[in-house]
Amino acid sequence: MDKEVLHISNGGSLTKRLKELDFQGEILTWQEMLCEGPTTFEIETDRFFDSRREYLAQTYDIEVDRAAYEHEVNKLDKPEQYSEIILWFEYDLFCHINMLAVITLLHQRKIELPLYLVCSGRIHGEADLKGLSELSTGQLMKHYDQKKLLNESDKELARTLWAIYCGKDHNLFKPYVVTPSSFEYMGSCLKAHLTRFPDSKTGLGVLETNILEIVKDNTIKSRHHLLGYALNYQGYYGYADIQFERIINKLSIFFDETDEAITLNRQGHEALLGIKNVSKDINNNTVYGGVKRLDFQFCQQHNKLIKRI
Repeated sequence: MDKEVLHISNGGSLTKRLKELDFQGEILTWQEMLCEGPTTFEIETDRFFDSRREYLAQTYDIEVDRAAYEHEVNKLDKPEQYSEIILWFEYDLFCHINMLAVITLLHQRKIELPLYLVCSGRIHGEADLKGLSELSTGQLMKHYDQKKLLNESDKELARTLWAIYCGKDHNLFKPYVVTPSSFEYMGSCLKAHLTRFPDSKTGLGVLETNILEIVKDNTIKSRHHLLGYALNYQGYYGYADIQFERIINKLSIFFDETDEAITLNRQGHEALLGIKNVSKDINNNTVYGGVKRLDFQFCQQHNKLIKRI
């Protein structure tokens, strides 16, 4: 029997698209949000799954279906039936953290097959970065034809970065911001990760600062209107609706809201000016892999995370 290709997609929307385009082979859909919540280096353990299930339930009221998860991951049980594996992940932090986990999982399962990456981002002649599901059919096929074969140093880098993410010292990411690899957008994603911690002066992460500036500089009619702005102008994060809704809700102490508009109140203007550190007021103590967000602050002067006293 001829061996087939295993495609690992970054979510259900892309899986549907690949099927519509009649891509041959098996498709494993990776449905996770590992850029938030606790993680452990060893992925296929009860500890890993239980911590993820608890976090997603408490933070986003998402019920994780373990049977559905295992149905997908069990497609790795017989690697001998595959000729190669193709990873389909995008330019943003959301996708890159998931990708690091997938590459590490393949190593932990001792799967040694040719591993390719299809990664969208910059498109010639277009100003905005594009996700895979946003590409035209011609653009998607071109990306597929230009897929990159990951070498051993690429895979070792991915495992190293996953270990750092699951660990307690995220400053260890800093040297890898400029490390050359087949991951074109890795440096931008690592910088985005470090600056989502509270700024040491204002107490606002980059995303929080951006949302307050959107409210300050634009006519915002509702939280839904603000959500649209936040989604469209988030740079390298790749956050979903539910993540931004949570951030906006926590920032609402800085808003005056009426039926017609949302505007910054005095506290919001002072937060942007850095008159005081507002990280405790926002109280967004989510977990990023192995660290709690409020245990660290990002110092722009020294370009690193500092332990909060």
